[in-house]
Amino acid sequence: MPEFDSIEQLAVTGDMTTRDDYREAVLQDFWICCVSREVSLLGRREVLTGKAKFGILGDGKEVPQVALARFFAKGDWRSGYYRDQTWMFALGVATVADYFAQLYADAENDPWSGGRQMNAHFATPMIKPNGEFVNQVKRYNVASGISPTGGQMARAVGLAQASRYYRTIGKSKYAKRFSNDGQEVCFCSIGDASTSEGVFWEAINASAVMQIPLAVSVWDDGYGISVPTELQTVKGSISKALEGFLVDEEGRGIYLYTGKAWDYPGLCAMYERGIRKVRETHIPAVFHILECTQPQGHSTSGSHERYKSKERLQWEEEVDCINAMADWMTASGIATETEIEDIRQRAKAYAREQKTIAWKRVSGPVEALRNELQAIYARLPESVRTVVEVAAQIESLNSAIEPSMRHLLANARRVWHLVRHLPGVDDADLRQWIGQRRATGKQRYHTYLLSDDDQSPLKVPVVPPVYRDDAPLVNGYQVLNTFFDKVLERDERVVAFGEDVGYIGDVNQGFAGLQEKHGEHRVFDTGIREWTIMGQAIGLAMRGLRPIAEIQYLDYLVYGLTPLTDDLATIRYRSNGIQQAPAIIRTRGHRLEGIWHTGSPMGMVVHALRGMHVCVPRNMVQAAGMYNTLLQGNDPALVIECLNGYRRKERLPDNIGTYTVPLGVPEILVEGSDCTVVSYGSVLHEAQMAVTSLERMDIFVELIDVQTLLPFDLEGVVARSLHKTNRVLFVDEDVPGGASAYMMREVLETHGGYRYLDSAPATLTATASRAAYGTDGDYFCKPSAEDIVDAVYQLMSEADPASYPPA
Repeated sequence: MPEFDSIEQLAVTGDMTTRDDYREAVLQDFWICCVSREVSLLGRREVLTGKAKFGILGDGKEVPQVALARFFAKGDWRSGYYRDQTWMFALGVATVADYFAQLYADAENDPWSGGRQMNAHFATPMIKPNGEFVNQVKRYNVASGISPTGGQMARAVGLAQASRYYRTIGKSKYAKRFSNDGQEVCFCSIGDASTSEGVFWEAINASAVMQIPLAVSVWDDGYGISVPTELQTVKGSISKALEGFLVDEEGRGIYLYTGKAWDYPGLCAMYERGIRKVRETHIPAVFHILECTQPQGHSTSGSHERYKSKERLQWEEEVDCINAMADWMTASGIATETEIEDIRQRAKAYAREQKTIAWKRVSGPVEALRNELQAIYARLPESVRTVVEVAAQIESLNSAIEPSMRHLLANARRVWHLVRHLPGVDDADLRQWIGQRRATGKQRYHTYLLSDDDQSPLKVPVVPPVYRDDAPLVNGYQVLNTFFDKVLERDERVVAFGEDVGYIGDVNQGFAGLQEKHGEHRVFDTGIREWTIMGQAIGLAMRGLRPIAEIQYLDYLVYGLTPLTDDLATIRYRSNGIQQAPAIIRTRGHRLEGIWHTGSPMGMVVHALRGMHVCVPRNMVQAAGMYNTLLQGNDPALVIECLNGYRRKERLPDNIGTYTVPLGVPEILVEGSDCTVVSYGSVLHEAQMAVTSLERMDIFVELIDVQTLLPFDLEGVVARSLHKTNRVLFVDEDVPGGASAYMMREVLETHGGYRYLDSAPATLTATASRAAYGTDGDYFCKPSAEDIVDAVYQLMSEADPASYPPA
C-alpha cells in the first residue's frame, strides 16, 4: 500500500489507466477524507477548550468533495463557502497546519487571510508584490471566501462569465495569462439552506441566460441550522425546485444532477460527466448532493441534538460518507479492513501532529513575548512591583494559561498607566515594548484596505485637461460617450454592462452606439438583478478584466450593496493583500425627485464601502478624468454621476481619454476670505449661484469641491481654507448627520481644522425625510441656492451682527 506522509503529496490524479492507478487514487482520496474528518473533530475541541474562537467544520461532506476535486483543473476557479476544507486538502491548496493556523487566527502563519478571517476561508495568491496579476492558467484559483450565506454566488457569475469573454475574443497576448480559450469552469459550493437566498436564484437565472461555465454544488444535509429543508425549499428539494431550469433541446437552461454524499464511485462518474459538459458547452450545471451529514452539528456554537431526533441522528451515523466509502472499498477489493483501519489511525495521528505544529507556531512567539514582559517588570523597583494594583497585573500575566497577544499588550498598558507618573520609575523599556507590539498590530490588522503598490490609483500621474480656444460645447453625456469610446478602443480588458447599457447605450446615452461599434461582448445588457450585476463586476475584475458595471440609479445601489460591502470592498483586506478586484461601479444620483429616487444616501455609502474609492464628480468632464484614473489603478471604486448633468453643456477637452483627475484632492472653485463652503456633486451648481448672490452682500465665499469622498482631502485643502476664513459650512443632499457629519469629522478632527474656527461649524443638508415628488417637493426637501445664502449669512451675522444684521 502506498505511503502518504502529508497532504501536500496528494495532487489530483490524472489518467488512471490501470487498476493499480485506480486503487492508489481511491486510497489517496480515502486518506484525505479521514484526515479531514479528524481535522473537524480536533477543530471543535480547540474551540471548546478556548484555543480558538469559533469554528464551522466540513465533516460529513468529505467524500463528495474528493470526488469533485478530481475534475477541478489548473485554471479553474472556486467560489465556495466555509465547509470546503476536504476539497482544498485534495487540491493541495490547504495543508492541515495552514487550516489550524487560520482557526487560531495566527496572523503570521495563516496563508489565506493573515489571521483576519475565521477558519475555512481559503484564498490563493492572485497578485505579485507590484500589483500585477499572476498567471492564473497554471494554478488552481480560489477566490477569498466570505461568511455571509450565499454571498459567494454573485462573484461566481463574474468568474464564470470571464471564461465566456475570453473564449469570444480568442487568443491574445494579454488573455493567455487568464484563460486557455475559455475552458475554465467556476466551481461554486453552497449549503442547501442558503439556496433560499435571493442571490442564489439571481445567479442561476443569470448564468443560464448568459450560458457561462458555472458548476454549483449544493451540499444538502437536510437542515439550515435547526430549520429542516421542508421549511426552506418548495417540494423539499432544490433539484426539484430547479426542474423548470432544465436545459432544453436548444441548449437553453442548466444541467441538473443529483448524487448521494456516500456514493464515491457514483459521485466521480457524475462529476466527470457533468463538468466535461460544462467545460465544453458553457452551459451551467447544478449538482445536488443529497444525504450529506453533519456529525458535529452546524458549528461550535451549538449542539444539533437540540433539534434532531434520535432517529435522525442514528440515520446520520448509518449513512456517514466515510464509513460508506470504506465499506465500498472492501467490497470492491480495493482495500482490506486492516488497510482501512491503518489509514484511519495514521490520519488521526497526522492531524494531531499538524495541529500541534500549528499551535506551537502561534503560541511560541507569544510565550517569548511574555518572557520579555516579565523581564521588564522584574526591573521595576520592588516598591513599585508591590503596589497592590501593579502586583495584581503582574500576577495576571504570570498565571495566564496560553495568553494571547491581546492579553499581554492590555496587561502592559495597564501597568504602564499605573507606573508612568510614579517617582523614580524608568518606563522607557515598557513604553518601547508597548510601541513595538502596537506597531505589529498595525501591520497585521491595519494594512491592505486599499492598494499601496505601484499600481495604486493614488499614484497615477496627474494629466490636466487641455482645451483649444474653439473647444466644442457639448452635452455632458457626449463627453462620457467620447471617453468610453476611446477606452474601449484602446483596452481590450474594458467591458461595460448593466440594465439598458447595451442596445440603447444606457438611459442617459453614455454608451450610445458603442455596442454596435465594439460588439455585444464588450457593451451589453443585463436583467434587473443588481446583486449579480455587482457579482459580475467582482468576478470579471478578479480574472484580469476591467469591468464598468452600471447600477441605473443610486437608490438601486441598495439592492447591490451586499456584494459591494461584504465582498468587493473587503477583498484586498480580508485576503491580507494577496487578491484584488479593480471593478468600477457606475451610477447616477443627486437632485432626483421623489421618495424612491431621492438619490443621495451618501452617509450609507461612505460607511459601507471602506475599501473602495467613492468619486462624486460635479460634471462629466470631471467624471471622465476620474474613470481614466481608476482604469490605470488596481482598486475598486464607485463613481456617482450627476443625473441632472447629462444635458448640461460642457467644453470637450482635446485630450479626453488621456487626462486624469487625482483622487482625494479637492478643487477650490471660487476663492474667498469670509467663509468656506464644502460640497460635491449636483449641489455645487446651487452653491455657485449662492456665491454670486453673497458677493452682492460683500460676503466672499471660498467654494470647495471635495471631488471624492473616499479618499477625502488627502492634502488638507479644506483645513487650509479654514485657516483663512475661520468659518465653514458643509452642504450636501444626504439626511442630517449623513455625509455632512462625515466631512465635518474629517476636516475638524482628522485635519485639525477645529483650531481655526471662530464660529461653530455648520451643516446644510436635505431633510430627514426623503424628498417629496415634483419640483416643489425637491425645493423644500433639498438644499437650494437660497438656503445656502441664508446659512452663510447666518454665520456672518453671528460673528458681526452690526455689518450683517439678523433677519
